[in-house]
Amino acid sequence: MRYSAFSLFRQAFSGNRHWPRQWRDPQPKPHYDVVIVGGGGHGLATAYFLAREFGITNVAVLEKSYLGSGNVGRNTTIIRSNYLLDGNIPFYEMSMQLWEGLEQTLNYNAMVSQRGVVFLAHSDGERDALVQRGNRMRLNGVDGEMLAREDLQKQMPYLNFSHARFPILAGLIQRRGGTARHDAVAWGYARGADACGVDLIQNCEVTGIRRNAAGEVTGVETSRGFIGCGKLALATAGHSSVTAAMAGLQLPIETHVLQAFVTEAVKPVIHHVLVYGAGHFYISQSDKGGLVFGAAIDHYSSYARRGNLATVEETMEEGIALIPGLSRLKALRAWGGAMDMTMDGSPIIDRTPIDNLYLNAGWCYGGFKATPASGYCFAHLIARNEPHHLARAFRLDRFCRGFALDESGHGPQPNLQ
Repeated sequence: MRYSAFSLFRQAFSGNRHWPRQWRDPQPKPHYDVVIVGGGGHGLATAYFLAREFGITNVAVLEKSYLGSGNVGRNTTIIRSNYLLDGNIPFYEMSMQLWEGLEQTLNYNAMVSQRGVVFLAHSDGERDALVQRGNRMRLNGVDGEMLAREDLQKQMPYLNFSHARFPILAGLIQRRGGTARHDAVAWGYARGADACGVDLIQNCEVTGIRRNAAGEVTGVETSRGFIGCGKLALATAGHSSVTAAMAGLQLPIETHVLQAFVTEAVKPVIHHVLVYGAGHFYISQSDKGGLVFGAAIDHYSSYARRGNLATVEETMEEGIALIPGLSRLKALRAWGGAMDMTMDGSPIIDRTPIDNLYLNAGWCYGGFKATPASGYCFAHLIARNEPHHLARAFRLDRFCRGFALDESGHGPQPNLQ
């Protein structure tokens, strides 16, 4: 079914009893041309583009739980392309352009809201850094605009502009940035991939990777039996190290917990996505009225989806320092995701030393916003055995070659990226 105002009107008159299933629930076949491990945003987008753009439809996506149960459904929904380094700016701008046409392409309401993303500066040094970032963005054809303190006060009067230690001096806005509905993105790509003939196999945990005498992957052992494949692609986010270890690979990745929070619903007050320059705090308001925010990762390795109270306290302190009115609201719930943190804070999209094994990992904080471009570039790599030109900087061997993409400038410390 193609979604439209007419289909909505017609289904309403039938009591909404005839909506079709959004995707099939197939039994796994004995063999596929490509098996993708991970039914999150990146895995589903990869399957969609493999089928739609490259004509490879004998594809299976294996998910150990339900589709979208991982980080794609557990994030703060921000989309943007306001990056600094040459290896990152073109890639994330490609993703931003794909976001802008996503709903029309998928015929699915992903609730893309280009409300603008604002990075705030609290010192002369931070303001200079934002000017540099804005100039680099504009040189790469990406929109970026510096806002003076007075402009920010008119648009965001609820901010604490006169904080004793961290006064707000300026901001950099990317007006095309914003948010999207995270689980709807997963559902839209799942529906699109299924319509192209891809098998989406849920409740199918991969427990091992089988290789032949030559070292090539022949398939995967799963909770639903062995599934053979010609090519195997890993898109398992925070569990990338675990799945790669099944093939005998050790990745330059650490897994950390990232917590996020949402408050009770209030009337519209925050009309942009705000990023606090004095800490690592970011906030926006959802369509339901809740304020959605997060901060830094818990600084220890863990595969749990829960964090510790010290990080909760730090997040709340940063939020109230930026927006004093937050102290009047109740936090309704919190959640955590397992983040795959690389040594330089930038991702990996590359072939591995095993000839027919492909890796999509190391997204740190940037996984959700990269979903469309990641899916396209990973599909390009799998289909053609060569990297897409916008993802060439995301090579796996860059850490030993000395070509790190250290966007934050912290050096080789995954917990600080």
